[in-house]
Amino acid sequence: MEPLAVIERFGEHDFSVHDFFTRRALALGDKAMIEFEGEAMPWSACLDLRERARTWLKAQGVEFGDRVGLMSYNHPSTVVLFLAACDLGVILVPCNPEFSASEAQYIFEHAQVCAVICSGQVKDKVLLAVSHMDPTPWNVVNDAAEPSLIDTWLGVSPDLFTIKSNADTTCLIIYTSGTTGFPKGVMHSQRSYLLTAEAFVHRLYLQADERMMCVLPLFHINALMYSLGGAMACGGTLILVRKFSASEFWLVALKTRATQVNVIMSAAAILSRRPMSEFQAGHQIHKMFLAPLNQDLLDIFHTRFLVPTLIECYGMTEIPGVLSNPFLGPHKLGSMGRISPHPSPKIQTPQVRVLDDSGLELPVGEVGEIAVKTPTIMQGYYKDEAQTAASFKEGWFLTGDLGYRDADDFFFFFTRKKDIIRRKGENLSGAEIDTAISSHPDVQECASIGVAAELGEEEVLIAIVPKPGSTLTPEAVYEHAKKVLSPLKWPRFVVLVESLPHTGSMKIAKFKLKPAQQLLELATDFQA
Repeated sequence: MEPLAVIERFGEHDFSVHDFFTRRALALGDKAMIEFEGEAMPWSACLDLRERARTWLKAQGVEFGDRVGLMSYNHPSTVVLFLAACDLGVILVPCNPEFSASEAQYIFEHAQVCAVICSGQVKDKVLLAVSHMDPTPWNVVNDAAEPSLIDTWLGVSPDLFTIKSNADTTCLIIYTSGTTGFPKGVMHSQRSYLLTAEAFVHRLYLQADERMMCVLPLFHINALMYSLGGAMACGGTLILVRKFSASEFWLVALKTRATQVNVIMSAAAILSRRPMSEFQAGHQIHKMFLAPLNQDLLDIFHTRFLVPTLIECYGMTEIPGVLSNPFLGPHKLGSMGRISPHPSPKIQTPQVRVLDDSGLELPVGEVGEIAVKTPTIMQGYYKDEAQTAASFKEGWFLTGDLGYRDADDFFFFFTRKKDIIRRKGENLSGAEIDTAISSHPDVQECASIGVAAELGEEEVLIAIVPKPGSTLTPEAVYEHAKKVLSPLKWPRFVVLVESLPHTGSMKIAKFKLKPAQQLLELATDFQA
């Protein structure tokens, strides 16, 4: 089926999550909406749970506009919670369960959450993260064996009437690292969520019988908007996996009869290096969504893993679903793709330009900052009007990424303008890492940069000027990092230097540290 025909099966909706989901649940009934660890949740059961979860949220005193934190590994309760929260106009604030208590504390305090739903493994971190908040948010474990949060919901009466939201109601605040040293809360409306979800049907030519395997975590846009949103938009089944496991990946794909999956490059690279004894040739995955992609990975997934279609793409938390290599071709390896439209011609097509420093559009082949206008644009940064205003110029969102457009209207990434390190599919704030490492009493100043990683993307290198007279060692820096940062942000390379380059305004000139070959030769590698 053509993408438009896939989504038109359910009729037009008003771009509220309530109307969008209800139409699909009533039409699909007993078809499996979610499969999780061998258990299926039909669309009708999810609809019933949504109504009961609404009752439960209201009984906890949660009201329109309140923020509810989520710090959980993938679980069906997250899907139900999101749907119920959308109906009440409650905003979900997802947080990486691998974060330290101090990292989670910033997000929960900045968002002023009234509650946190969490996995049992991270409850102690959540309690510590919210311990200084007044009032202290209540918290609930969503995946305990007896009873689970879903069991709790089944014990309450369904609320069939309370709908307080519409298409323009904020439904998500997703925190993403920036250059200020602290994460920024990206606000998305129900409209932008659904436009992104339906556009993903076009990007991957999702079909009515699609079985979408979700191994990425439900705390940022790839899993929330592309996998979950895409599965709902096409009326397929979401194969929800608690956590990515390279050793179990192909076995899970085989057992669940998955047809599609999204992965990040580092996960794909890990899979390419696993023993072939783990591969299951009978799997049914025939399309995969990932970026960036290189020739080696493309060849391995085509010939060794028997996946015929791999789609390379580009997006940001602020502007999901903008560029993608066309599913039906042509494909250009290494490109961010072409502008990716919504299936319906009624929806405005995104616009992308490459701008010089004065804001003028550059011709084909010239490198400049990528700027975007799209109907999936964020509503802004939560409680940060200044940063929101600074991110736009004459209505165009400035991505902070440098790239160029070729004669066939494919866009290519060149480098990052912002102080961002891309590691294992996550954007890490260099400024945040610098601030954390600088809290060591023997550090005078420091600068973190991204250096090329063996599995693609980047690793963290930090260059440190010790305070005069100190006996600081790379080992001491690394142990300090383990105390103040989550594992993803621990520097792999630590190097002590006599000085760092500075700009005329005395800011550290990180760009002068690259290329970093000399620093790498002097650095201690803590993950060799």
